[in-house]
Amino acid sequence: MKKILFILSILIMVYSCNTTSNKDGKDNPFFSEFDTPEGVPPFDKIKAEHFMPAFEEAMKRHNAEIDSIINNPEAPTFQNTVVALDESGRMLDRVGSVFSVMTGTMSDSVYQNIEKEITPLRTEHYDNINFNEKLFARIKTVYDDSLQVKTLTTEQKMLLDKTYKGFVRSGILLDGSKQARLREINKELSNASLSFNQNLLKETDSYQLVIDKKEDLSGLPEDVIAAAAKTAKDKGLEGKWVFGLSKPSWEPFLQYADNRALREKLYKAMYMRCDNGNEFDNKENIKKIVSLRLEKANMLGYKSHADYVLEETMAKTPENVMGLLNNIWKYALPQAQKEAAELQAIAKKEGHDIKIESWDW
Repeated sequence: MKKILFILSILIMVYSCNTTSNKDGKDNPFFSEFDTPEGVPPFDKIKAEHFMPAFEEAMKRHNAEIDSIINNPEAPTFQNTVVALDESGRMLDRVGSVFSVMTGTMSDSVYQNIEKEITPLRTEHYDNINFNEKLFARIKTVYDDSLQVKTLTTEQKMLLDKTYKGFVRSGILLDGSKQARLREINKELSNASLSFNQNLLKETDSYQLVIDKKEDLSGLPEDVIAAAAKTAKDKGLEGKWVFGLSKPSWEPFLQYADNRALREKLYKAMYMRCDNGNEFDNKENIKKIVSLRLEKANMLGYKSHADYVLEETMAKTPENVMGLLNNIWKYALPQAQKEAAELQAIAKKEGHDIKIESWDW
């Protein structure tokens, strides 16, 4: 009887999700599978206004999938718990992946506002899953079942181990007050990280090196000059050339431009982004992120954020990372010094009385 009721509840949830999708998302590409070769997102049909409804629906479906796992009357198994959890949230993953592409390529205020709205909601959504004691109890049952674990393949054991440790590393074993504080930390961290990234994007987009003398373009390839002219025209500066801090603009200028003073100016603008004491300055965000990361790591039993993030990597510890870097440094530094000397000799041969700097390299 319990199994019949469970199946009926799942059918009701699926029907509810499907009817909601058809009613509210008939024109939203995310509400159904992408009907494209290899499932590539149909970017020509996706609009900014599609994302919030899609995120909300995806989180709703994900919650229903989690509920179906924890309310399963059958004993926890690798398949009905660990695999089911691993396969849940597919719509949310899909929407999130496409959204990341859009925010990585679209810098307008519309997408930035969506980021501000959805970031705390996504953080809370995943915290609710990571602190779900009923869900963790089922995972722990499978994890502690040595007879069941023996039957798993190497890959399945890895997934089980990763899933169990993921919950532990997210704070499921902390007491209630510490979990509440960890939720606050996660929310503050996500907001500070978002602010950091948006400041970086805004500073990158706002800077422009305007050139109005053709001789200052010496050394630059024609296609680079043409692109700079088009950028200037788009910004209402027709007849001039504009270079910015995006890589397609910044990198060729540093590589080819003969004007050393302008190379230095553009180079320093690139590496001083968000450290200029203006509205895009990130120093306070950095302080906040570092402080919160340390508090989180300490709360979870780690000495530092580096110890926390490296535990599940090949390096394992900060000491191993520093050992590798110092070993590389022994060989890299002499080679860099050799190349610097060669560049210095070239500059001297060409009659330039300069000391080679980063913007010459």
